[in-house]
Amino acid sequence: MCFPAQPRRRLLALAAALACSLALPVLAQPSPAPWPTKPIKLVVGYAAGGATDVIARLVAVKMGEQLGQPMLVDNRSGANSNVGAEVVARAPADGYTLYVYTIANTINASLYDRLGYDPQKDFEPIGLIAKIPNILVVNPKLPVKTVADYLRFAKESPDGVTFASSGSGSSIHLSGEMFKMQARLNMLHVPYRGSAPAITDLLGGQVQSMFDNTPSALPHVQGGRLRAIAITSAQRSPLLPDVPTLAESGFPGFDVQSWFGLAAPAGTPHAVIDRLNAALGKVLAAPDLRQRLRDLAAAPEPEPGTPEQMRSFIGAETRRWSEVVKQSGARAE
Repeated sequence: MCFPAQPRRRLLALAAALACSLALPVLAQPSPAPWPTKPIKLVVGYAAGGATDVIARLVAVKMGEQLGQPMLVDNRSGANSNVGAEVVARAPADGYTLYVYTIANTINASLYDRLGYDPQKDFEPIGLIAKIPNILVVNPKLPVKTVADYLRFAKESPDGVTFASSGSGSSIHLSGEMFKMQARLNMLHVPYRGSAPAITDLLGGQVQSMFDNTPSALPHVQGGRLRAIAITSAQRSPLLPDVPTLAESGFPGFDVQSWFGLAAPAGTPHAVIDRLNAALGKVLAAPDLRQRLRDLAAAPEPEPGTPEQMRSFIGAETRRWSEVVKQSGARAE
């Protein structure tokens, strides 16, 4: 069928106009702004001054430099870090609220009957930062200098041996419970509200031993006020090279360390998670940060690993501590 020239020109003009009108919205759509465009909040589940807080602040400064936006630490302490974890689990999944995920979160999964968040499903892992071993320390008045002495003392004493902790369900407590299970010893757990009061009573002789975090115990060991018997990591600590590991003291495979990583709310875009993981990798490669972590007795990860590797690690730790919690009967205070 043929159209007259003039109507045909009108039809062509109309089609061209329609095509242009359809293209305009596409051309007018602005491209998304690159992330991040504002400061990032890093939530710590403990009060300022502790190992988790100190490590978080070291990393936050360097991460902010890498990302071009400041990373601000927000301390939300309470319920063995559960308060802070719940804040992040409920935050928008936009990359502007992050969490210092620790060993406590994997313990809490079985320690508490109810949590306001799911330690695995509600977070997107980013990468690991560092690990800190615990030290089995005793009051110097105790006739114990080796792990063999400790075992003998506990078995020969009618009341066994007491071990203090910073609170029921802490990594300090469960390090002792794991050792108790493997050694089959009569060990009485004495919980405190924090490491400081536990150390005070250990120094005073009110309790006999403790599996304390290295940064807390180290000054007392170096000052001769406490005696280090063994370290809980698989390798010896460079800060205490003469102190053997529990693994080489008759408990092969024993490896317990407090650890720290970064996580974001579930649903955070993969591109943001990848950007954070890459930034963390560069931060952990910086010689000055690595030295600061070593000064804290923290063994920095050679690299943060992938988010999926951290997810697998969290799953393995959750299963591991679930067994210890179940067998020890530990419950949240």
